[in-house]
Amino acid sequence: MKKFLCLALALVLALSLAACGGSASSAPAASTPAAGSTDAGTPSASGSAIKIGGIGPVTGGAAVYGIAVQNGAQLAVDEINAMGGIQFEFNFQDDEHDAEKAINAYNNLKDWGMQVLMGTVTSTPCIAVVAESSADNIFQLTPSGSAEDCIAPDNAFRVCFSDPEQGTLSADYIAGNSLAAKVAVIYDSSDAYSVGIHDAFVAEAKVKGLEIVADEAFTADNKTDFTVQVQKAKDAGAELVFLPIYYNEASLILTQADKSGYKPLFFGCDGLDGLVAVENFDTALAEGVMLMTPFTAAGTDEKTATFVKNFKAAYGEDPNQFAADAYDAIYAIKAAIEKAGVTAEMSASDICDALKGAFTQITVDGLTGSGITWDAKGAPTKTPAVYVIKDGVYVAA
Repeated sequence: MKKFLCLALALVLALSLAACGGSASSAPAASTPAAGSTDAGTPSASGSAIKIGGIGPVTGGAAVYGIAVQNGAQLAVDEINAMGGIQFEFNFQDDEHDAEKAINAYNNLKDWGMQVLMGTVTSTPCIAVVAESSADNIFQLTPSGSAEDCIAPDNAFRVCFSDPEQGTLSADYIAGNSLAAKVAVIYDSSDAYSVGIHDAFVAEAKVKGLEIVADEAFTADNKTDFTVQVQKAKDAGAELVFLPIYYNEASLILTQADKSGYKPLFFGCDGLDGLVAVENFDTALAEGVMLMTPFTAAGTDEKTATFVKNFKAAYGEDPNQFAADAYDAIYAIKAAIEKAGVTAEMSASDICDALKGAFTQITVDGLTGSGITWDAKGAPTKTPAVYVIKDGVYVAA
C-alpha cells in the first residue's frame, strides 16, 4: 500500500509540473517526438483534451514545409489552450516526405490515441495516409496536401488550393496580365503535386491562348541536373518558365539558367515558398520570381502582423505560407468542434462523423483567406494571391 501511495503521489507531482506550460505570448518551440513516441506536445491544463496528431517532413529535403506546419500548428494549439475552454494535445511525427514512413507515423499516432489528424503536409504521403484514416474513420484535415486524391474519401478536408486549381489559376493570371506569350514548363513527372498542377496548367494555357513551346519533365531519380530542360526552354524562345515544383529543384534551375545566360520570367506555385531560404543559394537569382501563394509574412493587416510577431518570438524566424496553412487548420478544427459540440470523451470515429458535417457549416477568417468555407468534398473556397520576390521578400504582385 505504501508503494502504491508513493507512486500515486509521484504521478500527481509529475502531472502538476507538466501543466506549467508556456502561454500564447511565449509559445515554446515545438519538439518532434521520436518514432513511436507518445509525447503530447502541449498538455492540457484540465487533463481532458482532444488529441490532434500531425504528420509531415521535419528532416530531409522537404523539411522546411514540415517544420513550418509543425510550428504554425503548435502556436495555434498554445493560443487555444491558453484561452481555456476547448483544450488540445498535439503530437507531430516526422515522415521525411516518404509515403511508407508517413503510414508508420500514422500508426504511431493511433497508438497514442489520436482523435483528429492535421496532416499530412505533402501530397504523396497524404494520399497514402488518407487511405488508412478513411478505413479507420478518423477525421483528416491536410493544411497543404494539394493533390486531388488527398481529399478523395469523405473523411478528408484541406486548407490549401488543389493542384488543378493552382495550375488553372496560374495560367489565368499569366494570360490575364500578359506576362508572356511563349511559355516553357519544367515539372516533376514522378510527383503527384507537380503533375496535377502541370496538367491543369497546360490545359488552361491552351484555352487562354498561351503557347507552350517546351514541356520538359524530370523525375525524383534525376533532379539535380536541369541543363537539358533549361536549354530547350531557351532555344524555344520561352519568355516565361512555369515551375510547378518544390523550392530545392527550383533553386537549381534558376542557378543553371543563370549560368547559361538565360533570364526568363519564372513563375511557380506554393511549392516555391521557401526558395529564398535554400542553403547556399544566391538569393539574387530569385529576384523577380513570381509565385501563387495565399500568405506572405510581409502582409500588413493586423491578423498577419500579430501572427508573424508571435511566430518569430517563438521560433526565431518569419513564418511561410505552410505555417499559416497549419495555423488556419487548427483554428478551423476548433471552429468545427465548437459547431458540432465535440468533446474529448468521444471516440475518434464519432468525432469524425461530427466534423464531416460541421466543416460544411463553418466560415473561418484565416491568415490564408477571409471567409473560408468548405464543400462536402472537403475543398475550400477562398481567393488566390500572387507575389513577386523583391530583395529577398515576397511583395504583392
